[in-house]
Amino acid sequence: MVQAFGVQDVMNKNGYLLYSEIVRQVLGAMDRGEDRIEISTDLNLSRGTFALCGDELILDADNRLSRAQLRQIENKENRIFCQEDGRLEVLEVRDAGYYKLVPTEQAPLLEISGVKMHISKGINPFESAGQMAAQVVKKGDRVLDTCSGLGYAASAALKLGAREVISVELSATVMALRKRNPWSQGIFGENIHLVQANVDEYIRELAAESFDAVIHDPPRFSLAGELYGEKFYREIHRVLKRRGALFHYTGNPHMVKRGTSFIDNAAKRLKAAGFTKVVKVVELMGVTAYK
Repeated sequence: MVQAFGVQDVMNKNGYLLYSEIVRQVLGAMDRGEDRIEISTDLNLSRGTFALCGDELILDADNRLSRAQLRQIENKENRIFCQEDGRLEVLEVRDAGYYKLVPTEQAPLLEISGVKMHISKGINPFESAGQMAAQVVKKGDRVLDTCSGLGYAASAALKLGAREVISVELSATVMALRKRNPWSQGIFGENIHLVQANVDEYIRELAAESFDAVIHDPPRFSLAGELYGEKFYREIHRVLKRRGALFHYTGNPHMVKRGTSFIDNAAKRLKAAGFTKVVKVVELMGVTAYK
C-alpha cells in the first residue's frame, strides 16, 4: 500500500526516488527479458545500475519493487515516489492544501493545490530560478530570498558567489518537502540561514540597507496579494543598500486591460515605492528594479 508521508516523517531521510517515466523504462527492460537496467533514482542528478530479477527491480538488499508496485507508480502521473526501508511512499502532503513534488526532465517543481510554483514551460525550474538569481546577484553580495520554496534561487545565489543568503519560507510543509528533494540540498550548508516566517512581517525586523540583492518570487497574487503591494515593495526598498537590486517574479503576464499587463502594474507600484529604474524581463515573467 502506498502511503503519503507526514511533515514529521521527513527529517534526514533519503531513499530511492522514482516516477512514471523512469518506471516505464524499468517495465520495458523487464518485458525484454533484461537482467539489469541503468536509471536515475535521485530525480535525474545521477544514474546507477540495478538488477532485474524476474518481476522485481532490486534496489538493494532491503528494497525491491514488484511489477505490481511499478505499475502502481506508472499509473500515477505527476507524482514522485520514495522507496526506503521496504516501504513505498508518495511525496505529497495533504493538510491546509495539497502539496506535492512534481517530476520534470530535471529538477522537480513544487505544486500547491494544483498551482505550479515555478516557471515550467520550456525550462526546468532549477534553471529558471538560477536565471532569476543571475539578474541581480554578484559575488560577495548579501542576499534576501523572500519566498524560498524548494530553495532553488537561494542555491543559485550561493553558486553565484553570494557571501550570505537569508532564505525565508512560510510553510513548514514546503520546508519538509525540500528536505526530501535532492535538488534542494545546496541550501543545507554554510553561508545560508533558513528562516520559517511570514516574510511580510519578518522583513520589518530587518535592518535598513542591509542587503545587496533581493530575490522576490512570491506565490501568485490570488494567494498572497500583500506581497505585490506598494507597502511591501517599500520594505524591500528600505532593506536594500544604495544601488542594490531586486528581481521580482510577477507571473500572470496576461493583459489586465487594454495596453497594460500585470507586470506593468507591478512596475508602477515599484516606482511608487522608490525604485528609480524598473526593467521588464519578459522571458522570466518578472522585473528587475534598482535602488
